[in-house]
Amino acid sequence: MRRDVFQAIADPTRRAILSLLALHAMTPNAIAEHFDSSRQAISKHIKILTECQLVKQEQSGREIHYHFNAQKMKEVDTWMEQFRAVWEDRFNQLDDLLKNHK
Repeated sequence: MRRDVFQAIADPTRRAILSLLALHAMTPNAIAEHFDSSRQAISKHIKILTECQLVKQEQSGREIHYHFNAQKMKEVDTWMEQFRAVWEDRFNQLDDLLKNHK
């Protein structure tokens, strides 16, 4: 089953992994050290992130390092942009309403 980016970022553990990888590349074991989950569970999360191209893997000798793919995350940002103006307008309307009812 091919997952999409939104399915990948829906999971809090995967979002946490992305946050770690946004700082610097890491091996699967280094990533797993930050979680109470099993190494296998973290590997499954990494696999999903890789399938969705949110992370890239790079072989370095016998180790694999995972890197955050900012370009793919930019696609999420671009999609979300269409809603920002609507949300900001509604929040401004709410602010105005609250100010007028004090």
